[in-house]
Amino acid sequence: MELFELYREISVKNEKKILLIVLDGIGDLPLKEDKTPLEAAKTPNLDILAREASLGLHDPVARGITPGSGPGHLALFGYDPLKYDVGRGVLSALGLGMDLMPEDVAARGNFATIDEQGNVLDRRAGRIPTELNKKLIGKLGTNIKEIDGVKIFLKTEAEHRFARVLRGEGLGGAVSDTDPQVTGKSPLVPTALNKGSEKTAEIVKNFIEKAGQILADEHPANFILLRGFDRLPLIPPVSEIFKLKAGAIASYPMYRGVAKLVGMEILGIEGEGEMLDEKVELLKTKFPEYDYIFFHIKKTDSYGEDGNFDAKVHHIEEFDNVLPEILSISPDVLVITGDHSTPVPLKNHSWHPVPVLLKSEFTRPDETTRFTEKEALKGSLGRFKGTELMPQLMAHALKFKKFGA
Repeated sequence: MELFELYREISVKNEKKILLIVLDGIGDLPLKEDKTPLEAAKTPNLDILAREASLGLHDPVARGITPGSGPGHLALFGYDPLKYDVGRGVLSALGLGMDLMPEDVAARGNFATIDEQGNVLDRRAGRIPTELNKKLIGKLGTNIKEIDGVKIFLKTEAEHRFARVLRGEGLGGAVSDTDPQVTGKSPLVPTALNKGSEKTAEIVKNFIEKAGQILADEHPANFILLRGFDRLPLIPPVSEIFKLKAGAIASYPMYRGVAKLVGMEILGIEGEGEMLDEKVELLKTKFPEYDYIFFHIKKTDSYGEDGNFDAKVHHIEEFDNVLPEILSISPDVLVITGDHSTPVPLKNHSWHPVPVLLKSEFTRPDETTRFTEKEALKGSLGRFKGTELMPQLMAHALKFKKFGA
């Protein structure tokens, strides 16, 4: 019996409510005064929770594997990211409300800065303002509407990011990324990874060349990088697997997209800012209507990628300040964790396990005093695969009946 078959069989509906809070990229490495941002932050409210909860660490995909945000979140929702491998472009497009058709090919784009030799100076073009992004997307969309009979749709995500969808006949989603992931190198050439995607790769090459010509006089966003090519997959929803009415509160389109992909309802608030107070008020309003809510916080990841230790610490402290308001909704099961680690010294996602805090009336409190990487290492949850978190939430909410005689 596969796990999803088991979950379908033993899941039950009841009145208990689950809240999953994802502090994106929260895991880190020691830096200032040999402390991580979680250790350096003043978090009195998280400290109280840590003394009342069970702590542990999860590996989003597997030990030693650095996950993208898509696989990291799918694992948190209980979906094996190795089985449900979804391109980042699909998630961004869905989160932006772009209606994907089965034959469409989506990709995620970055505005970038290249030098006169064509080498990448900045993969994010200095995180240009979203308003400038919209202006540039308008300029590209006006000048590149179709290539070889294939329609092109573009939409701003936030800051330097955008989504691009190809619609036409004979397209495949197996195309390599053009983002080299490092500076000082030229963008990669999009390559078909199977015969069915050769047409797509040629159109992408053409599109990038045209975009480069149109953006040549712009600064700092004078080029584009594309990654995460894919077509819309079929994934069973959480309402079918876990019998949950689930909602998602997330600002950034990519996270709205992955939630939508697994059948969660997207609740309010959209935009590039954290807007923590507004998110909390929305949570307080909507929580009674749902069995499960996914509550996403982005900037902990952004500051990790920027290598900004102090800003990551500050944002953790901001979250701690609003935590009492969040706890006022009295979730029956509360989890605080991340989708992956984004250590400040690495300025990128990493393979390091992610701290987890789980609290319900049925948890066994650990002898832990803070929500940090080191304290999580001592916790009774131990170290486990990210996909094993969801069944623990279900069990603590008494939403699983007994298996077998």
